[in-house]
Amino acid sequence: MPRQRKKTSEKNADNSKRQNVSLKELAAHLKLSPTSLSLVLNDAPAASAIPQETKDRIFEAAEKFNYRPNYFARSLRAQRSFTLGVIVPELSDGYSAMVLNGVEAALSKEGFFYLTASHLHRDDLLEQHPKMLLERQVEGIIAVDTPIRFQTSLPVVSVSGHNEIEGVTNVILNHQHAAELGMGHLFTLGHRKIAFIKGQDFSSDTEVRWETIEQAARKRGIKIDDSLIAQLEGDIPSPEIGYIAAQKILAQKKPFTALFAFNDISAIGAIRALLESGRRVPEEVSVLGFDDIYAAEFHNPALTTIRQPLFEMGNLAARTLLERLAKNQKKNGAKIPETLTVEPKLIVRQSTARIKK
Repeated sequence: MPRQRKKTSEKNADNSKRQNVSLKELAAHLKLSPTSLSLVLNDAPAASAIPQETKDRIFEAAEKFNYRPNYFARSLRAQRSFTLGVIVPELSDGYSAMVLNGVEAALSKEGFFYLTASHLHRDDLLEQHPKMLLERQVEGIIAVDTPIRFQTSLPVVSVSGHNEIEGVTNVILNHQHAAELGMGHLFTLGHRKIAFIKGQDFSSDTEVRWETIEQAARKRGIKIDDSLIAQLEGDIPSPEIGYIAAQKILAQKKPFTALFAFNDISAIGAIRALLESGRRVPEEVSVLGFDDIYAAEFHNPALTTIRQPLFEMGNLAARTLLERLAKNQKKNGAKIPETLTVEPKLIVRQSTARIKK
């Protein structure tokens, strides 16, 4: 037993020594510059010029000596936190999760960390969370489907933000194109009596999405019946709100052959309401969603939807914020982009079909 304790003690001492290896010491061991190691270990774009054999040596040595970057020291030297704040409505819904995946993919490559706060559409949290993030010394903020009610000298990028605010870059979807894709698809399938589920009042996309859908309908001579429109109510990220909205439409007892939902979550809930009412999807009613969240492809029937490139929007927001931070560091006074637009795509699956005559 004493011998075992000695070995354990020696192992812990060895690990302790390994944990103290600095980047400079690791570079000296490899006979390379600290800059080269930093580029490789942080997967920086400039590392592409370094031979793979050298990269392998660096990673092997870093693992052998249990090297860990000292971000605290790095922050002190640079007088930066290398941390961003991300504000979202809710963390468990598919929309926010896909945007956050894109944010994380961009930041991890540049050695940045992010803090996330969800406001749940509560006024008190919309006021408190930005202050909390600023107190934690974030260098910039990404607001996802969140109204900008705070003032800050830090750079801000808003995903699905439609208000022109000085210093804020908006990453938005081309909603006109999205409406054309959706209404064009249903029109081509022969649908003329179409029901609609609108988004909640608090969603930043509700107004612009509905306006563009109305325009696309008028362009094709499709008359929208007000009694076949229902609006989502409540802030729970559940298909239940789509289920309730579809029930309201069904209660009107008016015929329709297709339903265009505000998002995939509400479309999934609407499909259940339609099936419970005895209507088959898509044989009797086609259902079109919006977003193309992960669950859309695996629902039964698989959901036809307008893909909003959520991962790419999050990734673009993070990269834009990092670019703005880099320009601020160089103090070159580059112009701040006001709007960055991404394009949608129609994803045809099994929930829509040609109308039966």
